[in-house]
Amino acid sequence: MNLGSAAVRRRWQAWWQARQPVADVHLTTQRNVYIVPTWAGIAFCCTLGVLLLASINEQISLGYALTFALTGAGLASMHTTHANLRGLQMDLKAPDGVHAGDEYALELRLHNPGSARFGIAVSAQLDTGATEPAWVDVPALGHATLKLRLPAARRGLHALPRLIVTTRFPLGFFRAWSYWRPASQVWVYPQAEAAPPPFPTQAEAGAGEAASTRQSATGTDFSGVRNYRRGDSLKQILWRKSALALEQGLSPWVRETESPLARDLWLDWRDTQGRDVEARLSRLTAWVLAAERLGQPYGLRLAGQELPPSLGGPHRQACLQALAGFAA
Repeated sequence: MNLGSAAVRRRWQAWWQARQPVADVHLTTQRNVYIVPTWAGIAFCCTLGVLLLASINEQISLGYALTFALTGAGLASMHTTHANLRGLQMDLKAPDGVHAGDEYALELRLHNPGSARFGIAVSAQLDTGATEPAWVDVPALGHATLKLRLPAARRGLHALPRLIVTTRFPLGFFRAWSYWRPASQVWVYPQAEAAPPPFPTQAEAGAGEAASTRQSATGTDFSGVRNYRRGDSLKQILWRKSALALEQGLSPWVRETESPLARDLWLDWRDTQGRDVEARLSRLTAWVLAAERLGQPYGLRLAGQELPPSLGGPHRQACLQALAGFAA
């Protein structure tokens, strides 16, 4: 009996998922828009039944007229509610990565090829239930943007939750909805430690570095002069020395400076020993963000994985993704 129930459940899920393909674009059609009466609609139907029975018992012509007129209004409301949702085309922008405990914004774009749509609500189906909906109106032959904020609970690469697109316009007697299963995923990075310690001693920038130097516009040691280049600070220009050059229409002279060349910083999993896995990942995350903020080239060493020292958004994202997907 259990095997039979499991087989029926699998068939039902396969059929249901076939009607809800995974995609970042969703078009509401006759096949995927569902409609049921709300509690207000059920109460309205009960009222119509009472009116009809009273009209039959009392043989009141005006009662029949009122009952049929209200029935027609209810049927028109049902058609309008369904049409308010049918025919909308929606797409989404893949969300940026966030840290555990924060929220990420899911940006949806709604495209309307017909008349204006009112009272469109979008919510997400989470394990704990549906989220609070975000509402939007879409102008006729126009577009609208809606942002839905969702919680990021656990680190890792997660599929976006199923979205529920709903409307009860115009009278609230019926509820029409459509399910949307996005294909995009979201990276949830480990939460950064609030007050991390300094970088590990064996990975301190500049430790044991030879007297090599690099050119820097903010250095303090004078090394010579050169022609002015676009972007140089006005404080670097040697105005007295450049007076003759400026009179001749030449570029002014600029002071050239040098500063010590920083050593690459290695952030190593072994430097966080004595803590649980999540706390160690939290500390490494804080170090990655701090090194990026300071402009210090850094590399990341994890168990079985190594990212060479670098700087910039792609490198920071690669390090955070490695930390998010780490399995002890």
